[in-house]
Amino acid sequence: MAPRFRVPDDLAAHGLEFIPDGLVAAIGPDAEVRFMNSRAERITGIPAAEALGKDLREALPFQDLEGASWWDLANPWHGLDTRTGHRERLLVLPTGREVLVTAKYVREGPGEPVRAVVLGMRDAEARRRAEQESAALLTAVAHELRSPLTGVKGFSSTLLRNWDRFTDDQKRLMLETIEADADRVTRLITELLDTARINVGRLTVHAQPLALLPRLEAQVERRVVAGADRGQFVIDVPEDITVLWADPDRLEQVVANLVENALRHGRGTVTIEARRTVHDGEPAVDLMVSDDGEGIRPEHRELVFSRFWQAGAKHGTGLGLYLVRGLVEAHGGTVRAESAPGGGALMRATFPDHE
Repeated sequence: MAPRFRVPDDLAAHGLEFIPDGLVAAIGPDAEVRFMNSRAERITGIPAAEALGKDLREALPFQDLEGASWWDLANPWHGLDTRTGHRERLLVLPTGREVLVTAKYVREGPGEPVRAVVLGMRDAEARRRAEQESAALLTAVAHELRSPLTGVKGFSSTLLRNWDRFTDDQKRLMLETIEADADRVTRLITELLDTARINVGRLTVHAQPLALLPRLEAQVERRVVAGADRGQFVIDVPEDITVLWADPDRLEQVVANLVENALRHGRGTVTIEARRTVHDGEPAVDLMVSDDGEGIRPEHRELVFSRFWQAGAKHGTGLGLYLVRGLVEAHGGTVRAESAPGGGALMRATFPDHE
């Protein structure tokens, strides 16, 4: 018989010290605190020596976010005898520390009095990080929206007040600028909606055979119209790759974000290529966008696909590559960051070839 794994004696005896959450146990009708692990001490900022032997309600005077005593509201010892505890809630100590608290009410049997109350605690750092991410996103979105909306407002107001003073060419230029700024706002809103869909797993695609080369050329043309140098772009699509199976709108988002990433973080020539490959043993097409910049360090090649990753960039929402990964994976493919032959960054998006 194979030897069984044996838990070390010190771990068996002091295992509650090794769990990642804080744990506090109060026994009896007087709610006397009998146990408090070191993790609970760090989370609450209250030494175990001060809490042990005290009434739990005095040792840990939790309040809700409105300042009311949580123990008066929860009342484990004198509330309904069918309750077994409460789910995780955000509570606050008088010191201002925010703690995520879960409670278990221990009874001898159904309807019996509460014999013990066991609290599990986590600090609210994860919640604060989520709030910081949300604040960062709101700041980025506000910045990205302000510029195009300022342009739309400025040009439209100028046209309305001084329509007869402008030539037809001047009017056309202003209207084209308004249209371009409105497109930027629309793209940003689309990105935010798609980010939400990816987060909840509800992003859908409708793949169909698309003529690839014309779509890549149209993407470059849009960049040129926006002021980029046509000579900065190289498109390399072999003659044997005529179509790519993808959702039309989603493919445009993928290519636009990859090209934007190359222009923003790279330098030199932006190369857009397509090559036949194999994915999960089936035919596929690699769509690659590379630049001549400094490239991406190996330890960052997964992080760049995280939400809000900006790598020091001062503009953008940090959602571009996160969206690219979600959109490509929704097609059944993969995307990864590599080194370009010239040393820059290369983004490789692999799409299954349904033909």
